[in-house]
Amino acid sequence: MLEAALRSGRAHRECVFEVFARRLPGERRYGVLAGTGRVLDAISAFRFGMPELDFLANERIVDEATLAFLADYRFSGHVEGYREGEVYFPGSPVLTVRGTFAEAVLLETVVLSVLNGDSAVATAAARMVAAADGHPIAEMGSRRTGEYAAVAAARAAYIAGFSATSNLEAGRTWGIPTMGTAAHAFTLLHDSEEEAFRAQVAALGTATTLLVDTYDVRQGVETAIRVAGPSLGGVRLDSGDLPALVREVRAQLDALGATGTRIVVTSDLDEHTIAALRAAPVDAFGVGTSVVTGSGSPAAGFVYKLVARRDRDGDEWMPVAKASTGKASIGGAKRAERLLRNGVAVAERIVIDDDHDGLPEAATPADLTARPLTVALMTDGEADARWLGPAGVAAAREHCAAAVAELPAAALRLSRGEPALPTLSV
Repeated sequence: MLEAALRSGRAHRECVFEVFARRLPGERRYGVLAGTGRVLDAISAFRFGMPELDFLANERIVDEATLAFLADYRFSGHVEGYREGEVYFPGSPVLTVRGTFAEAVLLETVVLSVLNGDSAVATAAARMVAAADGHPIAEMGSRRTGEYAAVAAARAAYIAGFSATSNLEAGRTWGIPTMGTAAHAFTLLHDSEEEAFRAQVAALGTATTLLVDTYDVRQGVETAIRVAGPSLGGVRLDSGDLPALVREVRAQLDALGATGTRIVVTSDLDEHTIAALRAAPVDAFGVGTSVVTGSGSPAAGFVYKLVARRDRDGDEWMPVAKASTGKASIGGAKRAERLLRNGVAVAERIVIDDDHDGLPEAATPADLTARPLTVALMTDGEADARWLGPAGVAAAREHCAAAVAELPAAALRLSRGEPALPTLSV
């Protein structure tokens, strides 16, 4: 596309591209945007070095003029959109890229690959956080995804409300609290369960969490308290009929005087199994496969579409839209607002600028307030530092909690259904 546009003379025409989802994955009631900070980092670092240029030249993928353009490529446009951690709905303009066609079209894959993966994880994680009803959840899914995706997934889950991650690189890079537990292999290494527990307590102290289901759970709990005493930090259960088992273990711990010992549950949990354990005396959860794979919806369904461009003479803006059956888009630059009544969200309002002359203020009924959703993320190729690094992650986590808290109670249902808020275009 770039080579053809350079040849046609349209490559440097000013354009507006928009990222949005036509529907929510898995018929969920809301989505959580994650990955925005990573997108800004990726755009800032997007370059074509000699190895890439040599490959394109040797394989005759593009011509000399295109190679010359790529060699000097630097994004110098503007990016705006929703804050990371914001909730979104079908049609929400979560990211808008403004620049020349040549600059902006090259970013489609990197933008979508980050936002689709990270937002899928964050959306699933938010559902699990709601199901846990205030109990901490640790992300433990690094072995169930790619080595780089594991770090991104830990970041997205933390933004959505997870309390910690077992991925130390995510902790180092993004400032996420880290945790870990012993595996069954550690117990099996030793000549007895008691020997394994004594080794772990000797190294880590009595605040550690002991895995008690390698052999017999009841015997494992008895051994754990005998070794560590009633001040043992926690026991972990990774198998069995968890609702019944948790109650039995709680009763046994209390009988042994370990009333403060926490019960941590793992074992292929998702939002539905977490909800089923809500009435059980579980103190914390660890989730792996389900969260890093989006709990059945591994992509958020975002698309990257051209919605406006300059006309032939470059004087006027033209809204453009795809009209394909089932995949129609809405032309024109946009901004969005969340309409609230007494602090509870009631609608998503998208203001469309058909002629690009500036987005007017939309009239808001007296009983509603409008919270702006669209913010500046990158200006003249420079990312706003507020959204970057560990500080950006912390801000996104705080914002996500506030945005979810605004949703009506029906939004937190785990069953399939319609989006929690209607989308109004004006």
